[in-house]
Amino acid sequence: MGESDHNPTPNAPGVSPKRGTHLATYRMVVVFACLIVMTAGVGVGSLAIGTERLGVADVTAAVFGYPTSPVTHAIVVKIRVPRAVLGVLVGAALGAAGAAYQALFRNPLADPFVVGASSGAAVGAAIAIVSGWGGWVAGFGPTSLGAFAGALLAVLLVYAVAAVGRMPPVTLLLAGSTVSTMLGGVLYLIMTLADKQLHQIFAWLMGGLAGHGWDTVAGAWAPIVIGTTVLSLLGRPLDAVCCGEDVARALGLRVGGVVAIVLLAANLAVAAAVAAGGVIGFVGLVAPHLARPLVGAAHARLIPASGLIGATLLLIADCAARSLVPPLELPIGVLTAVVGGPIFLIVLRSKSASAAEGMG
Repeated sequence: MGESDHNPTPNAPGVSPKRGTHLATYRMVVVFACLIVMTAGVGVGSLAIGTERLGVADVTAAVFGYPTSPVTHAIVVKIRVPRAVLGVLVGAALGAAGAAYQALFRNPLADPFVVGASSGAAVGAAIAIVSGWGGWVAGFGPTSLGAFAGALLAVLLVYAVAAVGRMPPVTLLLAGSTVSTMLGGVLYLIMTLADKQLHQIFAWLMGGLAGHGWDTVAGAWAPIVIGTTVLSLLGRPLDAVCCGEDVARALGLRVGGVVAIVLLAANLAVAAAVAAGGVIGFVGLVAPHLARPLVGAAHARLIPASGLIGATLLLIADCAARSLVPPLELPIGVLTAVVGGPIFLIVLRSKSASAAEGMG
């Protein structure tokens, strides 16, 4: 018997299309199960890492309510568990939004930072902090509302420039980088004028999960869950958009409506993530590239897979931030930039090499 008899594939001779579909579905179930277990495992492991090292027995006792010291219970339940939950939420938001932006702009280099969403959210949130406005709308605080408005305006500006001029990918990236640079200048101007809130705004620029408890999780989980869920449900329309607007319209898709919903959902998730964790780069850029070899290019699978990988990457970065130079805690945004940049360059180089071999 040949090798193909032992390892049948959907395209192998003698394998029925129905069986091939079952094999592909089984493979996806296994992949997503592994991603979920990986994220959960890193999250549980993060509960033991920090200035105060804890054993597995101590963490288990604190989480499940078994007798333990009051100090251990407070560290685990009140500090590390909400921090791990927030890391999952923020990482998932950045990863899923990154995959959506890359589909919408039809550019593998697009991410929440490159298209201006992170910078816009930071400027909007900084304005809300400096203004001192304390209003709440539909359960959202002033910081989240300011971040959402800033992210929406920034991405709408970049997309409007790209849509009107039908720009190629390189020019689109330049437009996004220009908008991000402009917003960065506005942010530094705000920091210069706001001495009292300077430390809070500066901490945002570095990015991090320190000092956030269950109140931050309560304000972030709803917009992130709603935004990432909507993006996952728009997988098929995003597949059509990736083929070009003309093709999407020929398939009967209302491109304008899809674009508007994707922008709203992605910006809702990114704004909540930035409001909670600050400006954290490269997670939204790297996660989709790591997810594609595992689940393929179909966005119904790619977006949730990118969210899980983004959550895992951010949890790992948070663990590193707490443990590399104890008792000092490093900014997560710095770590993701230092580590995520080379990882993305390696991925980009491997893709370029594969493309060159395919042309040869």
